[in-house]
Amino acid sequence: MAFLSDEKIKEFQKKANDIRQSIIEMLVEAESGHTAGPLGMADVFTLFYFHILKHKPQNPSWEGRDRLVLSNGHICPVLYATMAHSGYFPVEELKTLRKFGTRLQGHPHREYLPFIENSSGPLGEGLSQAIGMALADKIDKKDKDRFIYCFMSDGELDEGNSWEAIMLAGKNKLRNLIAVVDRNNIQIDGYTEHIMPLEPLADKWQAFNWHVIEVGGHDFKALNEAVEEAQEIFEKPTVIIVHTIPGKGVKEFERDYKWHGIPPNKEEGEMALKELRNKL
Repeated sequence: MAFLSDEKIKEFQKKANDIRQSIIEMLVEAESGHTAGPLGMADVFTLFYFHILKHKPQNPSWEGRDRLVLSNGHICPVLYATMAHSGYFPVEELKTLRKFGTRLQGHPHREYLPFIENSSGPLGEGLSQAIGMALADKIDKKDKDRFIYCFMSDGELDEGNSWEAIMLAGKNKLRNLIAVVDRNNIQIDGYTEHIMPLEPLADKWQAFNWHVIEVGGHDFKALNEAVEEAQEIFEKPTVIIVHTIPGKGVKEFERDYKWHGIPPNKEEGEMALKELRNKL
């Protein structure tokens, strides 16, 4: 990866802010969708699509690309917004989110939007999909050529299938597999540690033979260093637990689990956009 300068960090902060504005505009137009997670992960998606990933927006099927598997498909507004801002499709198309016939379904659908690597919605399945890709690369001896990234939520770690996948990846020492867990501490019914406590989360992953990194999810420099470290681990898969603020950027939404699964109305959207536009 290229060196991340202070100038680049400022550029990415501005880009992430633009993406957050697009997320709000999409959700207001759709009158449906998830707010907290997409806003919270905007910095992570920005860094990946504009700095980390090997990909070609003008040639999405390029065989040499890294794979980014989104497991928690409900945060797809941030995926769509980031892809549009990086050139996969027109930004104007974002306003079609959840509309009849749109390519931008409420949960990602690969048949409608072939630029994405997987369809997702049911939680706990994305890591298994990513493991399949990583295993195929290992068999084909391509596991030194690219990385398979799997973005996950902390809440979906309530799913038993997630832990079966974690165990399988550790057993097979999938060195080109990097999981990114959004540790925002909320899920649709409340706070994760009230619903089904996950801690000590890092210790659990480590016990399944994963290299574990914990980092702040809004610190571009630290995030970049975490991914660099993950890419240098060759004897096992790596998980990066990113601690994010759900609803990041809009004080009214931040850290409130109630915004997990609802969109802002028109007035709330105007308030949020005004706050975001005044930040940079």
